Parts: sequence; C-alpha cells; structure tokens
Amino acid sequence: MASRRSFLKTVAATSGIMALQPLDLLATEASKKMFFEISLAEWSLHKAIFGGQMTNLDFPVKARKDFGIGVVEYVNTCFKSATKDFKENGKDSAYLKELLMRCKDNGVKNHLIMCDAEGDMGDADASKRLQTVDNHKKWVEAAKYLGCKTIRVNAGGKGPAEEVAKNAADGLAKLSEFAATMKINVIVENHGSYSSNGKWLAGVIQSVNMPNCGTLPDFGNFCIKRDTANYRVCHESYDRYTGVQELMPFAKGVSAKTNVFDADGNEREMDYFRLMSIVKEAGFKGYVGIEYEGDELSEDDGIKATLKLLQKIGAKLS
Repeated sequence: MASRRSFLKTVAATSGIMALQPLDLLATEASKKMFFEISLAEWSLHKAIFGGQMTNLDFPVKARKDFGIGVVEYVNTCFKSATKDFKENGKDSAYLKELLMRCKDNGVKNHLIMCDAEGDMGDADASKRLQTVDNHKKWVEAAKYLGCKTIRVNAGGKGPAEEVAKNAADGLAKLSEFAATMKINVIVENHGSYSSNGKWLAGVIQSVNMPNCGTLPDFGNFCIKRDTANYRVCHESYDRYTGVQELMPFAKGVSAKTNVFDADGNEREMDYFRLMSIVKEAGFKGYVGIEYEGDELSEDDGIKATLKLLQKIGAKLS
C-alpha cells in the first residue's frame, strides 16, 4: 500500500508539471521523438498579414508564443515596404536588424525565405532570365544575414516543356552559383504549371547538378492547370504521391500543405500517413513546414490542427 501511495504521488506530481509546461516546450518534447522537425511557413498567416492584423515582424514571435514552434519560413511578399530598406542598406538594414533581434529574443531559428513575384527563372528571354536571377540576389543576402540556410524560388516560364526546363536550369544554375558563395541553398517548389509535374522538376534539378540546388516538395501543389476564373478549381493535376516520391531525393525541406480536416483531425483530401511515409523512406530528417491554406478553420486553428496531425503521424512513424 505504501508503494502504491508513493507511485500515485509521483504520477500526480508529474501530471502537474506537465500541465504547467508551456505549449512550446511540449511541442519541442514531442518533436524530439520524430524523424523530422517542424517549422512554420509564414503563408499560413498571409490573411492576417495582408489584412493588417499583424506584420512580418510579428511572425516569429507569434510562431513561438502561440504555437510553440521555434523554426520559421518567411515569404518575401510579406516583407512589403521593408524590401527597399534592406536592398539599399544591406546588413545595415534597420528592418532586418529588428527582425533578427525579435527572433533571438524569442529563441526562434530562421530556416528559409520563400521568394515570389521576382520574375520567371525559366524565361525564354535570356536578359529577363538574368534579371530574375539578379532580383533574387537580395533575398540570398537577406537569408544569409538572418541565419537562414535556404531560399525557395519558382521555375516558371512559357513555351514547350523541354525549352522551359532548359531555361529554368540555366537560371537556377546562375543563382545557385551566387548563393553558394554565401552557403545558401536554392530550392524549387512544385508551384503550378510544369513545376507541378514531379518528373519534370526532378529533371530540371538533375540538369543543374549542384549540391546547393534542390527541391521543396509541397503536398498540395500538384495542380498543373487551374481555372482562370477560380483558382481553387484544378483542370489538370499530377499524382501527389508519385510527385513527392520523385522530388524527395533532392529535397532540402518539405511543405506540409493542409486545407480541410475531418472529425478525426486528418487531412480530408490527402493521405498524410502515406505522404509522410514517403518522406521517411527517402531518408529525410530535416524540416517539415506547416502551411495551412484552408478556409474552414481560422488560420490559427488550421496551424494548430496541422501541428497536431504532424505530431500524431510523426509519433507513429518514428
């Protein structure tokens, strides 16, 4: 009886300690048991940012305090007016200094910057393609200053698939050469059109054949042709499971896209266990970034639901 009372006291004390632990500590403990680590993509909060409810400077603090996530992935379009400041002032940019200070104050690690709206890496016009490369250089420099290891770019372009692939490989090689001088990775996401064809994108990366050039497989971005009037409608898609499998050999990150959840907390449109099994079988041990893009849940609730789903599956697979 005495042993039993001692055991119950120990359990009660432990339970009390667990109840008092902050969300970030619990999330960290859960992550230690998984074969991958969890990061948060800023696009998960783009409605709040573009709606003026928060700014890019608030993002790393919110990631840590509201979700217990200590690794973040930025989106360049969320920087807004700050772009001019750090482009002109470089490392002396007051904006980048403030952002980095907030990260350090809250124990947040910067992982990557997703770059959009800077031109087509696979543009058929050589001069425009070179301009696209130059447009991305400031983001490589910003990533280096913030302590990121990677920037994510797009391999867009117009024309036949073979020509766009050749042009994209040329643009990526030029940017990767520059990024290599700063020890920054350049990775491409399956992000519409040809790039959402896993075989096509894998071929582009193989053509570049540089150690710092890779992929960012996104579970949800395998739509090759969308409706021009309604972005949500896809007219031509690529098998997501085949695509992820084709892109994982070159992956330097994974984007865990979610949109809708069922009553059990599973993604309704994707078999997450199957997807994460593919990720594990590829030997991946890096960051899997939460990117909630749905409408049924609020952005905060969608992030929490995705975090819970990844932790549940991670525990099963690890």
